[in-house]
Amino acid sequence: MTIRRTLLTTVGLAVLATVPVSASVHPAMAQTRPVAASAPVKPQSRPIDTRTVQQRQLDDRQPVMAQPQGQQPALPAMPELPPPFGANLFSGAFQLERSDGLNADYVVAPGDRIAIRVWGEMTADEVAAVDAQGNIFIPSVGPVQVAGTRANELDAKVRGSLRSVYTNNVEVYVNLLTATPVTVYVTGPVLQPGQYAGLPSDSLLSFLHRAGGIDAERGSYRKIKVLRAGKEVARVDLYRFLIDGHVPAFRFRDGDVVLVERQGLTVTVDGTARNPFRFEFAGSTATGAELMDIARPMPKVSHAGASGNRDSGPFSVYVPLSDFRALRLQDGDSVRFQADDHAQIIDIGIEGSHLGPSYYAVNRDTTLKELLDHIAVDTGSANVQAVYLRRRSVARQQRQLLDESLRRLEQSVLTAPASSDGEATIRVQEAALVSQFVERARAVQPEGRVIVARDGKVADIRLEDGDTVIIPQQSDLIMIAGEVLVPQAVVYSPRSSAEDYIARSGGLTERADPDRFAIMRANGAVEIASTEPLRPGDSLLVLPKVDTKGLQITKDIMQVIYQIAVAAAVALAI
Repeated sequence: MTIRRTLLTTVGLAVLATVPVSASVHPAMAQTRPVAASAPVKPQSRPIDTRTVQQRQLDDRQPVMAQPQGQQPALPAMPELPPPFGANLFSGAFQLERSDGLNADYVVAPGDRIAIRVWGEMTADEVAAVDAQGNIFIPSVGPVQVAGTRANELDAKVRGSLRSVYTNNVEVYVNLLTATPVTVYVTGPVLQPGQYAGLPSDSLLSFLHRAGGIDAERGSYRKIKVLRAGKEVARVDLYRFLIDGHVPAFRFRDGDVVLVERQGLTVTVDGTARNPFRFEFAGSTATGAELMDIARPMPKVSHAGASGNRDSGPFSVYVPLSDFRALRLQDGDSVRFQADDHAQIIDIGIEGSHLGPSYYAVNRDTTLKELLDHIAVDTGSANVQAVYLRRRSVARQQRQLLDESLRRLEQSVLTAPASSDGEATIRVQEAALVSQFVERARAVQPEGRVIVARDGKVADIRLEDGDTVIIPQQSDLIMIAGEVLVPQAVVYSPRSSAEDYIARSGGLTERADPDRFAIMRANGAVEIASTEPLRPGDSLLVLPKVDTKGLQITKDIMQVIYQIAVAAAVALAI
């Protein structure tokens, strides 16, 4: 069978000499490159809940007391800022130590206890403590230097010392029993400064976690020092851990001090960025390029706005992203990344009976007819006279109208007066029934259908990004659904009426309204209680009846049922 290819100009569409299709789309349909029509979604800039991190720090502060009469009122509250980058670092579950307190890389230190068992030519079963010189004493062998030896190398170290005295027929087993704890002081802007015990091999993060974590409003995540006898022996930048996964390697000694310094230069980021936080910089100034490296604006961002204060007064700029890279930022600045360059290429989806790609990238000002002239179809199977669109903006409007109708319906039910106890009982039952109906109605998703074809002509409307063009397939069937006993598809008969098709589907259900049904045409149009005859490819939707006491409530419910039938082709019963 030979497939006949023709263009939609068969329904009277004008063929244009030039079509504003993007450079990435070849005019020939067989070579048109499909482009995914996924509209970008703006990320939610919801701040992280750091109350567990800060142990409800803000809640624990002294409340602002009412000002006595005659005194100045308290200043208004400052606007809430996003949390600092890394504020959730200490909200996780830290494993403070291993169950045995040891690990294979642990380095033996004075005070550690070591079990030694020797058998063969010599016998010994001792638990030796590492003395201040770093030695353990083994009978008949003497002192053995073990301080500085890793736990996984300790057995070989002791075995070698024994073999230097007993060369044959001696076996040894060595095990590090306990590690000597150290006392480390954590101070500076942390939530619980003080003295904490741990192992020398414990990480800096573990000691900070024991101290409740860094104060997100005052402490620095980038300037942390370890002091030993008053001298700095290590400096840690936690951004290296947060961004690159670098864990600072450091062995603590008894009496070491972890000092968290005051928070340095901070810049607040919001808008279209992957990391909308407050960022701290190590220096006194920072560049826009440095901020972009850690804030990671989305690819569609075109501009950045920065505001703050300078010695000369308030400061505010709004520049393209390329110029923002060289901008010098200072403490307290706020930056907002914005996508202001409207895309000149839009994505359009194609569904139904067509040949070729399912997505097209076209210029923003392309019209429907201009696109249809480039879509190949098989005229034997495509119903080119019933083209219609699905549009996101229309679906949103339908959603808003439906929500408003549901709100009005709820208000009518909840405020309906009752003149007697019996009527009040009926109103309560009716309200419960309507509430269930409203809950189901809110779950319905409108399709956003746009009727563009009528009487064999297609309206030349301008396309929007994300539109989907539907080209229905030729059909000889009539779909019957809704309040019928056997929803099904039956063959079209030019002499049959709507009642005949309903009879072929087993007749109406008890909930059906015999006077109300909707006809959904192949072009997407919906006609309620239409007297026009059905045509091939149409759908017949039998609507439910509404049995209520109040006339106004009945009208409101029927309005919602009609809206749902038109917007989503669903017969929702109460």
